[in-house]
Amino acid sequence: MTHPDEELSSQLQPDIPHAARMWNYWMGGKDNFAADRATGDAVAQIYPEIALMARFSRQFLIRVVRYLAVEAGIKQFLDVGTGLPSMQNTHEVAQNIHPDAKIVYVDNDPMVLVHARALLRGTTAEGITNYVPSDYHDPETILTKSAESLDFSKPMAVMFMGVMGYEPDLAVIRSIVSQMMSATVPGSHLVFWDGTNTSPEVVAGADRLAEMGGVPYILRSPEELATVFDGLDLVDPGLVPITSWRPEPGEVEHIDAYGAVGRKS
Repeated sequence: MTHPDEELSSQLQPDIPHAARMWNYWMGGKDNFAADRATGDAVAQIYPEIALMARFSRQFLIRVVRYLAVEAGIKQFLDVGTGLPSMQNTHEVAQNIHPDAKIVYVDNDPMVLVHARALLRGTTAEGITNYVPSDYHDPETILTKSAESLDFSKPMAVMFMGVMGYEPDLAVIRSIVSQMMSATVPGSHLVFWDGTNTSPEVVAGADRLAEMGGVPYILRSPEELATVFDGLDLVDPGLVPITSWRPEPGEVEHIDAYGAVGRKS
């Protein structure tokens, strides 16, 4: 009988550049292959800040989850398109503050699922960490499966952390986010960040990614990203470069990625 992890490993396609593995490489991780590193280096030659963006995005996640857990009292997190686990994942940050916090990760990537098996063993005794294998284009399945772990009668945070650039149609993104947030109660929050077309260098880097065989990533303007939060109350400081969202002292540095937290009233 084939072990489940062996079946998943057969789908990894190490010779094809892979988004989650390249992101892992840029963050300094080791869960990547030669094709990922070659493409990652090619993008970095044109847009050297890509590695900074990867690391700054994790710092943004940490600050946001801390804010939600401490100041907003959120104990439930639905992290959609989580990618490969690295340092200070959502459940680690949240459960360090609320040991009974519940976290559901969503991804459709076989490599992420392999790592999720180890990730699930890292939860606290009081809390819940679970994983839903699904695509963000199927919010109905995500909502149904995550309801096995999360209580939708209580506030939660729905997170899309730098993953929606793979969807070329902004209207589809808005629809997915709207459907997800419609299932939550008032007091819930949306966390969303993505790469922006705010410099010629980042646009050239995205072009190189596509040229090297990576899945094209659509960069949008901050004004376009702002429409994702329609109907929600933006938490101060609003939609800003992720490095400017409640930064720690000495952290501020501009990056071509904007994010925000919106509260459902």
